[in-house]
Amino acid sequence: MGTSWQRMLNPFLQDRLLHLLVLLGAVLALWHPLPAALLWDSLHGPTLATLSALMVLTRGIEASGAFDHLGRHILNRLTHERSLALFLVAAAALLSTVITNDIALFIMVPLTLRLRTLAGLPIARLIIFEALAVNAGSLLTPIGNPQNILLWQVSQRSFWDFTLMMAPLAALLNTLLLAWTAWVFPQQRIRVHLPETPSDWTPPLFFTTVLLYPLAMACVEWGHPLWGLLLASLVLGRIRRGLLFEVDWSLIAVFALMFVDIRLLTGLPLLRQWLDTLPHASPLQVFLSATLASQGLSNVPATMLLVPWVPAGPLLAFAVNVGGFGTAIGSLANLIALRMAKDRRIWLQFHYFSLPFLAISVFVAGHVLLGVF
Repeated sequence: MGTSWQRMLNPFLQDRLLHLLVLLGAVLALWHPLPAALLWDSLHGPTLATLSALMVLTRGIEASGAFDHLGRHILNRLTHERSLALFLVAAAALLSTVITNDIALFIMVPLTLRLRTLAGLPIARLIIFEALAVNAGSLLTPIGNPQNILLWQVSQRSFWDFTLMMAPLAALLNTLLLAWTAWVFPQQRIRVHLPETPSDWTPPLFFTTVLLYPLAMACVEWGHPLWGLLLASLVLGRIRRGLLFEVDWSLIAVFALMFVDIRLLTGLPLLRQWLDTLPHASPLQVFLSATLASQGLSNVPATMLLVPWVPAGPLLAFAVNVGGFGTAIGSLANLIALRMAKDRRIWLQFHYFSLPFLAISVFVAGHVLLGVF
């Protein structure tokens, strides 16, 4: 049990972003103190409960070995670099629609890093395109990324209505990304062979988790996300002992601190004046402001900052999702992918591909949403 607690607490001790948010919150609280009750109210409980349930469910699928086993099985049958890249990009985009973009990377990037021993394969470039893919794929559904979870909760749209709202942009950007992938990666023959290790595959855990997904999301849809979290935690915790200790709860702490820090920031007079102008700005100004805010703050904090002043509709949803492309900080998923690659050169190479895709995405989103550009 001691080892389990240590495994759960280690991410809290090692997460530099978490430490930075704690420090920022402390400085802001000293500079512009707010009542504790007000800060507590700034925590969006339904969003945190929904994200927690998704993390528990995703850990269940991860622990079952399903994706790793299936991925290696498919990779052993690919023969060309282009087909490998298209598979990894499409798989990353598809996974991110149901298990959030950052968690999808925890499945795809380790699988990709296993290919590092294959001579000639551009591992860094594959990881970069996977990062782009999870941002493009995740924008489709309300559970694809944290900003969509928040917007879904605030807008009170149904799961289906939110997905339909995002579908045109998702279809265009994912099609463009796949076309770009086919152009960037050559039709060069490769030989991939990874051991399939069928013993890692645990069907009961996988199928139970798959069954729990729609049940937990139904709880969210009916306005009871905490019940979805409890259902997933109790069932999966009973099937796999210690599974709840394997969930990265520090990520939930990061989002909770983001809510608190953003609430403290909005109390600053200069920022408050700018936010007060947004309800009177043109749609194009709001769209560009939200996109640029995502580039500097990351799109999840930008969403938290803007949602009290801008309706949680397609304008804000398109802007903050497009804002995930561009700079590495534009999306937490970008930072996760680049950190997992453990290659200093990948940071510059990422912007070589990501900044042009941001420009393309702004053009496409502006045309779909506003009929401009």
